[in-house]
Order: sequence, then structure tokens, then C-alpha cells
Amino acid sequence: MKKLFSLILALLLITQCGIYRKTDSRKVPVNVNDRVQKNIEEGRRIRFGGGKKGSGNFDFATSNEMWRATIEILDFIPLNNADYGGGIIITDWYNEENSENTSLKIMVRFLSNEIRADGLKVTVYRKNCKLVSGIQNCSTKIDNSGEISQELKLAILKKAAIFKSTASEKEAKEFNKNRKPVNRDRAGQD
Repeated sequence: MKKLFSLILALLLITQCGIYRKTDSRKVPVNVNDRVQKNIEEGRRIRFGGGKKGSGNFDFATSNEMWRATIEILDFIPLNNADYGGGIIITDWYNEENSENTSLKIMVRFLSNEIRADGLKVTVYRKNCKLVSGIQNCSTKIDNSGEISQELKLAILKKAAIFKSTASEKEAKEFNKNRKPVNRDRAGQD
């Protein structure tokens, strides 16, 4: 009785964890190597141990396409704070040469590692300064127009998508290069 109960409990846990998933057999290749190739091309994979034993490389921020895209898009502005663990990038105050009284500060918060529009929030702060009787008076507020933040968000998402697709293509090429060819004549004899 205990064995039957344990078996039923294990099956319930497996199905509740999402391990078992119904698939359409017309869309899934029958051959194992073809399935692996399709999964790599689509960016679905499982890695144990990172694949680089003892290399000394730590691929935390470099493997996140959203983070890399944001750093590359904001490379023209000095960064004030870039905290990968906290998921936030804050630039220093920036102004163009033709607008001495207005400065911008950009804050990007990462809400997800996935490349999605709701995966990041871009906030732009605007600082307006006026010189009144020799004293500089500044006011800071959030830029409510949203034009700059939407343009930055779109640019980051596009760049991240490019990074993701090139990484998937590179992985697929690397997989094909390292894959041993299967002898079709002997495959059925083993």
C-alpha cells in the first residue's frame, strides 16, 4: 500500500511541476539529433555547470542580452551606478552642448531576464537649472513626455533580440561542428 501511495504521490508531483507537457507530434522531430538541433536553434537548452570548467570566466552579466544591450545603448553617457545583482543601471547627469540649462539622467530597471517589453522599465529624469542673482537654482522632475524612455526601451529590446539571435546561431554552429555524425546504416543494427 505504501508503494502504491508513493507512486501516486510521485506522479502527482511530476505533473504539477510542469515536467510533463503535451506536445504535437507533427511539430516535434522523431530523430533525437534533429530534436536537439531544433531546440538549440530555438534557444531552448539545459546546461549543467556552465560548460566551462576551470576557465575562470564568470558569465553572469555577459550572458544576459538585456543587460548587454542596455550597456551598449547607453555607452555615450557616463554611468553612475550599474548593479547587475539589483537589476538597475543609472546614468550620470547628461546634457548636450547646445542645452546648458537642461540635463537628463536615465534609470533602467530590469524586471525580467527575458526579452519582453514589460521586462524593463526606463525612467528619464530632467533637471532644469536657472541662474538667479548669481545662484544656480535647479528643479528635477520625471520626464512625462515618455518619448526618450520609449525610444530607449525600443532600442534596448531590438539590440537584445539581435544579441539573442546571434548567440543562438553561434550555439547551433558550435553544436553542428562538435556533433559526431551518425552512421544511418548501423543505427538500426545496434
